[in-house]
Amino acid sequence: MMLPTHGRYAYAAWPGRRRDWCWPNGAKLAAYLGVNLEHFAFGEGLGAELAPGGPQPDVLNHAWRDYGNRVGAWRLLELLDALRLPATVLLNSTMYDHAPALVAAHRARGDEIAGHGRTNSERQSALSEAAERALIAESTAAIARHEGRPPRGWLSPWIAESHVTPDLLAEAGYAYTLNWCMDDQPVWLRTRARRALLTIPYPQEVNDIPAIVARKDGASQFAAMIVADLEERLEQVARDGIPQVMGIALHPYIIGQPYRLRALRGALAALASRRDAGVWIATAGAVFEHAAALPPGTLPGDGED
Repeated sequence: MMLPTHGRYAYAAWPGRRRDWCWPNGAKLAAYLGVNLEHFAFGEGLGAELAPGGPQPDVLNHAWRDYGNRVGAWRLLELLDALRLPATVLLNSTMYDHAPALVAAHRARGDEIAGHGRTNSERQSALSEAAERALIAESTAAIARHEGRPPRGWLSPWIAESHVTPDLLAEAGYAYTLNWCMDDQPVWLRTRARRALLTIPYPQEVNDIPAIVARKDGASQFAAMIVADLEERLEQVARDGIPQVMGIALHPYIIGQPYRLRALRGALAALASRRDAGVWIATAGAVFEHAAALPPGTLPGDGED
């Protein structure tokens, strides 16, 4: 029986057929923070919920989400500055209109700006190919206009893809995607374009939406999850020598709540303390640059897996 398949990559067992290589400075573990800056339509569309929403306009949940842009994200910035941690900003392009000062603050500290659609009130998987291409183009153009260059990476709102999303991203000039979470290493995806698209691991476990909103984990549980993930990965790379990527996904309207931020501080301090002890703390874009420069055959999906 043959089941439908995506055809984007071949199976590559862990640790079978994984090459021996390193991140900068001999590190075997790369870590990055994905900070989601999102804007939601009022009274319509999709949105995470603190509590079951009633008829629109759902003021409770809309205001809860907007707290992240008004307060939570600024508190998170203070924490990142204190610990000297870079971030990859996953940006809804409507944030340039809604909270331009917040985007400017990340720009000022040199953070990477990656594409994250127009708004998390919509899913691109529900669109026609032409409409999805237009969505990607509109978001990309806004970032290029404000940042002086187009983004290299993309995370779809709600990580929702159509059957042609990787093709459209490659054709729009994107170098990497965070949508596929099937591996602990970067993997080259096949696309219909001549240029390939690199998928960089983006966490669906060490991510405050699935952990806190879906599973109802507490602040201390989420912080402990980050530390446990870090410690286990360091043991794994020391044991088998296979490089990994560790991502931490943060949404300011969730993690920026004061009691959650207090717990997060300890977890991120633990990460920062390993900066010169086997962990390369970078942006997703820097992970792409290093991975793309590896010799042919190093990573899964480049034709030699």
